[in-house]
Amino acid sequence: MTWPRWLVRRALSGLLAVWAVSVVVFAATQALPSDPARTILGPQAPEASVAELRRQIGLDRPLAEQYRTWLTGVLRGDPGTSLDSHVPVGHLVSERLGNTLALVTCATGAAVAAALLLGTTAAAHRARPLDRVITSTAVAAQAIPAFVTAVGLIIVFSTTVFHALPAASLIEPGRSPWDQPEYLVLPSAALALSVAPYLLRQVRAAVAEALDADHVAAARLRGVPERRLLVRHALPNALVPLVQAVALTVSVLLGGSLVVEAAFSYPGLGTALNSAVQVRDLPVVQAVVLVVAAGVVTVNLLADLATVLLTPQLRTGSGASA
Repeated sequence: MTWPRWLVRRALSGLLAVWAVSVVVFAATQALPSDPARTILGPQAPEASVAELRRQIGLDRPLAEQYRTWLTGVLRGDPGTSLDSHVPVGHLVSERLGNTLALVTCATGAAVAAALLLGTTAAAHRARPLDRVITSTAVAAQAIPAFVTAVGLIIVFSTTVFHALPAASLIEPGRSPWDQPEYLVLPSAALALSVAPYLLRQVRAAVAEALDADHVAAARLRGVPERRLLVRHALPNALVPLVQAVALTVSVLLGGSLVVEAAFSYPGLGTALNSAVQVRDLPVVQAVVLVVAAGVVTVNLLADLATVLLTPQLRTGSGASA
């Protein structure tokens, strides 16, 4: 199978996965124990008022009809109106999505840079004290949950020790996080520290394997400097596993950002989802989860495509059929 046909098949499977997520999300939100209409009107509201609100927002219709109406709206770009704030869900999610993407971009850049530097250094000093220190620290750091890391960063840099950065990311409405970078530093650092150890280990393994290759050993015998071997031979061969590792990292960050955003009160998808769950704002919950799922599928698809383009055997042979 040629890689363009593989890409089409892979894209179709991704769309199927997103549709399956939409079914699960809709069913899960409908199974929540509380009544959205009762939550909006309050516990003292008359039953007649609750029933009328349920009729207005369509909760009295059969579930299959509700799902069909919601999915049709999503495909048209109209996932509904927030039950809490009464603003279009599409507007709310798009605004918060930009903030989350800024956070994930910063965290990914920081994690990849740290992993490349420390992973390459560890691979170049294999079985030496520096390698042991780097890998041991990475293993220990990977065991710490992102939320705990976030709280630790707040304690060190925002309260008792340095008090150098804001503890809460109170980005002004309508402004981009890039205009207020001080609010991005700690949330990005918390996310980067949660995934950098995994990337570091992947880089170390790929670079170490490349340094053991026969052509690198031959170049070393010819007197090629070790630094040049790393830059010209080892790092290029580590690109393919690094691309897949970065894709998994971004997928993790999209989910992990929901937790970290809550810790820093960062106005992204995570805080929107948290607030929507508390008031059972079903359209917002459904839209946020669906956007995150679609983002994960898209990132994995782009990573697979990059892997194929970086690997000649997959572009020209039958490898893409895997």
